[in-house]
Amino acid sequence: MDKFYNKELKLNTTPTIVNVAAPDYAQELTFEKLFMYYAAKGIALKENTFERSLKLRNKSGKYNIMAYILSDQNSIPIRVSIFSGLDKAAPLFSVKEFGNTCILYAMDKILEYGDAINIIQVDERNRISERKDVPLFDYEAFHEAILNAFIHNKWLTLNAPQISIFTDRIEILSHGGLAIDQDESKFYSGVSIPVNDVLASIFLQLRISERSGRGVPKIVKKYGKETIKIEKNRIIVTIPFEKIGINNFQIESNKETKKDLNKINNSQNKIMSSMKKNPNVTINQLMAITGLSEPGVKKNLKILKDNGLIIRVGANKNGAWEVLK
Repeated sequence: MDKFYNKELKLNTTPTIVNVAAPDYAQELTFEKLFMYYAAKGIALKENTFERSLKLRNKSGKYNIMAYILSDQNSIPIRVSIFSGLDKAAPLFSVKEFGNTCILYAMDKILEYGDAINIIQVDERNRISERKDVPLFDYEAFHEAILNAFIHNKWLTLNAPQISIFTDRIEILSHGGLAIDQDESKFYSGVSIPVNDVLASIFLQLRISERSGRGVPKIVKKYGKETIKIEKNRIIVTIPFEKIGINNFQIESNKETKKDLNKINNSQNKIMSSMKKNPNVTINQLMAITGLSEPGVKKNLKILKDNGLIIRVGANKNGAWEVLK
């Protein structure tokens, strides 16, 4: 009973994104994108109950911090900064802005951007028969690091996770450090103790995360404990690049330019492989195979079509895909 009481006392006295009110300027909020996000996951939010079920107001009836970060109106910048060197003293090559909107959408856009820059490199070193395709970095580790950064970030300060890309790595920084009752041993072993418990439950409900505690062990298994730096007020995850014979490498968005055929990203490679196995593969099936959203799959299909790698034969409804190269 004492243990339960102490836990309840902590929840009631410790500032959280649920019990702290959003700023006064953020009390007129709408949630159109949140409704759309839930609908895309096959879950219907009810207009008259969603605020209560998602705990978007504090005990005083004001919109809380969680409501603010999930709303259409939040003004929190979420940026991916790209540097032309090995540290932040190097020239800033580009800044991609993904914030100022519902953080669920911002997170998806960052995951899609990460997938877009994860080029597949051809490794012909010591080649005997088949060539070896090597992604620039492990996308699964990147995916888990981004999810953890968004779920466990200290949103109370209205500071978003920071993503920095250098010529040899990606750094993903989340604010706030470990959760209460969490320690490094539990953290590395995969014991899941959320910093933002209710937000973590929303991610679980949306099937964005499993809350199984596998994320950190996956990263550690791929890159080792040294890739995660735990400090008092922040956690930094480093995703190193594995570059094969690339000199003066720079990240580019490639929105309009033709892509090198050896530089398709991991999801595009999965899409073409799926089409070879099943020319009638559907958008929904490709979403499941790649882990991308519907807009993400369609964006990659357009890139593949624009670069002459695939074509659609026949009508959209009854046609089939053909991989050309």
